[in-house]
Amino acid sequence: MAEVTEDGVRQALSKVRTPEGVPLSASPALSGIVVTNGKVYLSINVDAAQARAWEGVRIAAEDTVKAIAGVTSALVALTAERRGAPSPAAPPAGGGKAIEVPGVGAIIAVASGKGGVGKSTLSINLALGLRDLGLKVGLLDADIYGPSVPRLAGVHAKPEVIDGRTMLPLDNFGIQLMSIGFMVEEDTPMIWRGPMVMSALSQMLREVKWGPLDILVVDMPPGTGDAQLTMAQQVKLAGAVIVSTPQDLALIDARRGIAMFQRVNVPLLGVVENMSYFTCPHCGGRSDVFGHGGARDEAKKLGVPFLGEVPLNMRIREMSDAGLPVVVSDPQGPEAEIYREIARGVRASLERVGASARKAPRIVIE
Repeated sequence: MAEVTEDGVRQALSKVRTPEGVPLSASPALSGIVVTNGKVYLSINVDAAQARAWEGVRIAAEDTVKAIAGVTSALVALTAERRGAPSPAAPPAGGGKAIEVPGVGAIIAVASGKGGVGKSTLSINLALGLRDLGLKVGLLDADIYGPSVPRLAGVHAKPEVIDGRTMLPLDNFGIQLMSIGFMVEEDTPMIWRGPMVMSALSQMLREVKWGPLDILVVDMPPGTGDAQLTMAQQVKLAGAVIVSTPQDLALIDARRGIAMFQRVNVPLLGVVENMSYFTCPHCGGRSDVFGHGGARDEAKKLGVPFLGEVPLNMRIREMSDAGLPVVVSDPQGPEAEIYREIARGVRASLERVGASARKAPRIVIE
């Protein structure tokens, strides 16, 4: 197989013309090219007012790169930023071009202030719990740097593309699935800058044929950085679920996550305490490895619903690694019932904040 290089990609892009008629390879809008094992990712950064005119350039660039010998896949991210836009912490200004996400009744975020708290495992089991309540559910893996859904769902296929650009979500266990991990190898590092990440997330919402869905669960990236803020601002979220472990350090980060969503006026659907306690499979003795009850106390203090406690359980870990979430692999077990109870709480919170009466969510491209 021919070796793909950055210089080779740039040379091919010289055949693509910008709206001004200059080669894309010579345009300052071309802000980044990453080549990894035959997979090519690049970013085109333009002013928001020019985004419509540049969409054809993005498509032409993607087609051109895919035609290079040795290229196995290509993703071109078009990042449209308003010059002099407000800082990410401020609410987005109105008047930007809004893109419908048809067929989706409500979008909810599952978030954490830090990584390593089991957010992705909770996300897929929550989605399955909502499915068991009779809802039509999708799951979007928004963690570009560390996508977990392909392994958790046991799915490693590539999405089918229709009409040249729209992807069909994959399906397993009766829920629709989308992740950047379906398009890259599991061990491929995503060496992307923030604008490329946000453009990829936007494309996985607006260029995926979702629906019809009652709820789309978004497994958010960990933390409270630019990607999380932009998602919270540009996607009309019906609400957010915060995941934390019981210890004080995790709770400090959870508070940051709660504060971020409150600042951008996203309703808090509740808090989940993950890895809440450990029950020995041999003697039945219980150990509070990370402490216990901290998330419940924090939720009460902040006036946020407490959705439940998920134990630190070897079966949950084993089944997750095997691509068989516990709600699927042991649907009658106590752990599956815990996730279904959390799903009931999420549904009740959605009804309380009036999410069922909202219009289909819109994404505002600033």
